[in-house]
Formats: sequence, structure tokens, C-alpha cells
Amino acid sequence: GPLGERPLLEVRLGELHTWISTCSCSPQGLLGAAHRAWSSYCAKYIHVKQGGTAGISMLLAGYCLLSYGWNYQHFKRHRWRKYH
Repeated sequence: GPLGERPLLEVRLGELHTWISTCSCSPQGLLGAAHRAWSSYCAKYIHVKQGGTAGISMLLAGYCLLSYGWNYQHFKRHRWRKYH
């Protein structure tokens, strides 16, 4: 098919700059890309016939890492105050 309709994993390295230039960078285009990514994640890891806890545990681990990153400065200051 046309280069603009191919998913990222099917694009060759030499075609990458052309593929990126065909992508829509408007808010609606970015929102559509985020929706497609979320749908493919759900289809692969959450809505499976013989699924386990892999999809939910990846979301939980990602949330834990993200929240630790957001609160790192607070944790660092608390550690300094703890013994002084």
C-alpha cells in the first residue's frame, strides 16, 4: 500500500523520513494516532482470549514509574530531612 498508510513497524529505515513527513501533525491527527496506539495495545495485551495479567501489570508498572518520576524531588528532600 501507500507509504502513508503503513504502520511504523512495516516502514523501512530508508523510508522513515518520508513516512514521518506524510503523518498529520494537527491536533486531530495526533489524537487519532494516540487512539490507534491505545486500541492496538488493548487488542494485543488486554482483550485477548487466553490472557493473563501481563497487560494490566505493564500499565500498573508504568504508572508506578511515572508517579515516582513526578514525585522524585519530594522523595529526595524527605530523605535529606529524615535524619537531620
